[in-house]
Amino acid sequence: MFSVVGDARPGFTSARSGCLSVTGVSQLSFFSAESVPPAIADLTGILAGPGQVVLVGGAQGEGARLSVVVDRLWRAEALAEMIADAGLQPEIARTDEDTPLVRTSVDVRLVKIAAEWTRGAVKTVPPQWLPGARELRAWTLASGMPDADRYLLGLDPHAPDTHSPLASAMMRVGIAPTLIGTRGTHPALRISGRRRLSRLVENVGEPPDSVAALSNWPRI
Repeated sequence: MFSVVGDARPGFTSARSGCLSVTGVSQLSFFSAESVPPAIADLTGILAGPGQVVLVGGAQGEGARLSVVVDRLWRAEALAEMIADAGLQPEIARTDEDTPLVRTSVDVRLVKIAAEWTRGAVKTVPPQWLPGARELRAWTLASGMPDADRYLLGLDPHAPDTHSPLASAMMRVGIAPTLIGTRGTHPALRISGRRRLSRLVENVGEPPDSVAALSNWPRI
């Protein structure tokens, strides 16, 4: 079971997702993000963090755009690489507060994800969603950070109803977290213990090639 700390700080699934089902509980296999072929579904890991997806209509018909505001440029650049690897067009910009923003172009292939991850204008977690290796990498790139000898996967403070389902999804893949910061502006799933951290490290793969990324990457 995952636990909740109110105000602390900071069957089978597909083989592509890197998960195997064992007596009803899925376990992440030992495929790292580098060994799993890229797919658009990888980007749902961004939505597990603070990312957003919106439907956009236009003369060419309906499409959708996925975006996330991050705290460092290396995160935006690494996520842009994942977006490109998935076959979409990435864009890096700045918010009015001069914070890095990475997003996809409007694409019809994101409509299904938008339908699954939103209910009206509210972000939701699909009931059967499980984070595979590349989804975990995207989540880590978007909002992961160390916390002493533990690791935090940041959540969306504007979508509190996603927090418990995401904790449950992590538990189902064998990385049972602690939900923290739910009363503040920095909610996160805290991962602790050598076994859980090892499972995370094995799946997210190597950090991007920068000192800042290395210092923010999970380690055992």
